[in-house]
Parts: sequence; structure tokens; C-alpha cells
Amino acid sequence: VQLQASGGGLVQTGGSLTLSCVSSGFTQEYYPIAWFRQAPGKEREAVSCISSAGGTTHFLDSVKGRFSISRDNAKSMVSLQMDNLVPEDTAVYYCAAPKIQGGCLYVGFQYFGQGTLVTVSS
Repeated sequence: VQLQASGGGLVQTGGSLTLSCVSSGFTQEYYPIAWFRQAPGKEREAVSCISSAGGTTHFLDSVKGRFSISRDNAKSMVSLQMDNLVPEDTAVYYCAAPKIQGGCLYVGFQYFGQGTLVTVSS
């Protein structure tokens, strides 16, 4: 199982970025995919998750209304659209997949990609 995240970069407050996660080694369409982030000196936290078919999404309270998540199972890709970014969003963002099928809230995520750095300047 491999997950490759990309799209990070440096943006100013209020800017936007789109992160992409391409997976291989498993049939992505059967699994939920999540985005996590880890800021310097802080624990990793779940940011968003999308169900296998894409019909259900979940977001961390602090990003609701600013971030959106989508997936293209034909391309084994999940995207995280981040708008109105603030310095508190600065972190390394990782996409993740579970070992078992199920809903976002009922599975653990064991497979993580290498991460992509998002830096939001004030």
C-alpha cells in the first residue's frame, strides 16, 4: 500500500491550496481516505475523511466551511481543497488509508503517505 501526497507550499493568510493523494497497492474505491496533519510540536490530528463512495465527509471543526474533500476512484485520487487558510493551518499534511473497509468513524488508519508541507504566512 502506497499513498503519495502532493500540493503543499507556502501561501499567505487567506490563500488557497489543493492537496492531492494518489494511492496504489490496494483498491482505493472500497476504503475511506483521510487527511491528517501534524504541526511543529503538536500531535497529529485528523482533518478530514471521505467515505469509499464519496457520499459522506467529515471535517475537523476548525476547518469546517474552509476545506472540502473529494475523490476520483477511477484515478485512485483524493483531493483536499483548502481555502481561506490561516497560520494555524501550517503543518505537514498526510493522507491515510485503513487496513479494513468501513465508515470513516469506525476504522483506524494504518497506512500513511510521506506528507506534504503547508506553510501559511501571516
